[in-house]
Amino acid sequence: VEEVVALDARSAASCAAVRTRLESTRWEWVISLDDEEPLCALASSLPCERLSGARLDALGQRGYTPDVGPWFDMGLLSVHGKAEADRRKVANTRSHPEILTSMLGLPMGKPELHVEPAHTQAALRFAERHELGRHGAIVGLNTGAGGRWRSKMLTVERTLQVAELVSRSLAGQVSFVLFGGADERERNAEIVRAAAGRIRLVDAGVDNSLLDFAALIGLCDVLVTSDSLALHVALARGVRSVAFFAPTSAAEIEMYQLGEKVQSTAPDYCSYKADADTSSLTHERIAAATMRQLELLRSARARRS
Repeated sequence: VEEVVALDARSAASCAAVRTRLESTRWEWVISLDDEEPLCALASSLPCERLSGARLDALGQRGYTPDVGPWFDMGLLSVHGKAEADRRKVANTRSHPEILTSMLGLPMGKPELHVEPAHTQAALRFAERHELGRHGAIVGLNTGAGGRWRSKMLTVERTLQVAELVSRSLAGQVSFVLFGGADERERNAEIVRAAAGRIRLVDAGVDNSLLDFAALIGLCDVLVTSDSLALHVALARGVRSVAFFAPTSAAEIEMYQLGEKVQSTAPDYCSYKADADTSSLTHERIAAATMRQLELLRSARARRS
């Protein structure tokens, strides 16, 4: 990536400024993967040899080029209609990166998130202050999911049950680090109160900057997480993860051989309902997956030593 140009799709002035900046170049290939009308208009206006993706047709209607059907056929713009798009989305077994790279004929790489030394040092001071690593494994808990998707999260009690089962399996040789964002402030405080005397838990706070958040996640041996930003940060930091899914698609997420997905077995799995059934995401299943990831990490470290 040579340059990143930011714009506000809700601002006509912002879109116009970016269009003016970009239209002076004749592009070999414009790839348009966002279906918002201002961005479709922007992609359609740029001089290029080839356009792949969402665009406006001659009548000003949104559509997409045939070569990106594997992606947009499952979305709101689908030429097959919403019902068929939803069916295809549920039936899909390929991750987003796999779909995108295969349809565009590009190699699939791995995400990397590097943080500046200042953030890394702050995380190390946090670890030293709380004696992380002196009590065995470090397992992160990011089981909330903001305010929109309540069925993406684990309950407070189930979160603690996962941690207790992992702790018992490791004879207490584990520290848990609690993560979350501003929307999890009260929820995480409840977890901290309920954890007293049950597990060794350290609260990482909910007001961290993105890079401080990433550096703290980098301390973990394994992160137990909802389908949320924390999962993508962990994978980009090379941290093994156990991710659980109920309302959203597990297949869409690429784990890059860095973890395991625990998927709801309820009939409304991948329904995108805010109240999807999460009862099959049991603490036993999630704890077992966590133990498997810790064992894989232990084995990998043993081979390197």
